[in-house]
Amino acid sequence: MKSRSFTFKLFLRLLPVLALAAAFPWLLAYWLDRGWVVALVSALLLMALMWWALRRATAPVRSLLRALAGTTSSYRDGEFNFSVHWRGNDELAQLVRAHGELGEVLREQRQALAQRELLLDTMVQNTPVAMLLLTNGGDGVQRVTFSNTAARKLLHGGWKLEGKRMHELLESMPIELRNAIARGGDSLFAVREPDAMDGDEDDEQIYHLSRRSFHLNGRPHELLLLRLLTAELRRQEVQTWKKVIRVISHELNNSLAPIASLAHSGAELVRRGKTERLEDIFATVEERARHLEGFIRGYARFAKLPQPQLQTVVWKPFLQGLQQQISFRMTPPPDELSSRIDQAQFSQALLNLLKNAHEAGADAAADSVELRVARLPNWLRIEVLDRGSGMNEAVLQNALMPFYSTKRNGTGLGLALTREIIEAHGGRIALQNRKDGGLCVAILLPHD
Repeated sequence: MKSRSFTFKLFLRLLPVLALAAAFPWLLAYWLDRGWVVALVSALLLMALMWWALRRATAPVRSLLRALAGTTSSYRDGEFNFSVHWRGNDELAQLVRAHGELGEVLREQRQALAQRELLLDTMVQNTPVAMLLLTNGGDGVQRVTFSNTAARKLLHGGWKLEGKRMHELLESMPIELRNAIARGGDSLFAVREPDAMDGDEDDEQIYHLSRRSFHLNGRPHELLLLRLLTAELRRQEVQTWKKVIRVISHELNNSLAPIASLAHSGAELVRRGKTERLEDIFATVEERARHLEGFIRGYARFAKLPQPQLQTVVWKPFLQGLQQQISFRMTPPPDELSSRIDQAQFSQALLNLLKNAHEAGADAAADSVELRVARLPNWLRIEVLDRGSGMNEAVLQNALMPFYSTKRNGTGLGLALTREIIEAHGGRIALQNRKDGGLCVAILLPHD
């Protein structure tokens, strides 16, 4: 049978008092004949009795509400070891069950949060990247509020860093790290060991410093990340050298083997007195030698790219001059649009891109290569567009890397040299496939 509701139970408890209250007017009328004093005293006694009965009837409810308020305060303080029970199956029992279910959910969430915090702390403490969290105190002094194991080992001999003043820590750090922190922003720097010999690069440690600012609980914080890159860079350097050697060996073999074979054939023809084919042999030897010379010159130019000699260049006549060397479509930029660039280097960079665009769209119309110039806030955007087949994801990721080429006889230096030139001008380059087919090479140059 279903349990009675709390309202019905309360009604049963108050029934005697309600009956007495219903009889009160009759009793009062009777007592009025006896005197007003007796009636007044009777009314006061009745009111006191009703108050006592009401307090007694609602005492379990008030006790339950106090218990619920206490457990709610415990939840707020992070304690979930308390529970409330209520007999029956009335509305209050449903409230108690809902309160208990809420406590169970909060308890599970707190356990999951504690596990995630433990996992995050384990990862942070065991990462090889040194982490420092800095906060400006009320006195304006920057202090360390958090450091991981790598930071303590690198900067303080393994001792605790929390609470230390940053300017005091900097005094004991290498001058290269102090300068990197003073410059602000992200930077790459090398620290030479104190006992290293001059010119001994093996005793140099290369670090990358990254810093980010944010607000936490209304207070400014700064996160410093210091990563040792020496081993990774040396591994990459070895891989790069291996690739360079493979490319150079391949190119040398492709040129020297035909030259040696043709020289042997020419000598044999001379011995036999048949000189009519010598002209073709010498022409082929010359062509392969010039190809090899251009290949070596390209490597030398990439390895020894000089600092750009900046001068003010007006874009419209500059681009019209490029059109005399290689064909492309463009909407002429405004007459007054100019930038400070190295004209020779930038000509080489754009010619590389335009040549690649023509080769990519060899089967397209002759005017399928387009160059666009657009002015953006603080930047100038230059796009070279073609209607070729575009690039797959792997090629897009590696196309700007030195010595990477998908062409059979490519050196992998064209786009890499272009990237070096653009970045030397403070710009950026990006490649992306066009929606309707083809490739877009976008250059961003700083522009006031």
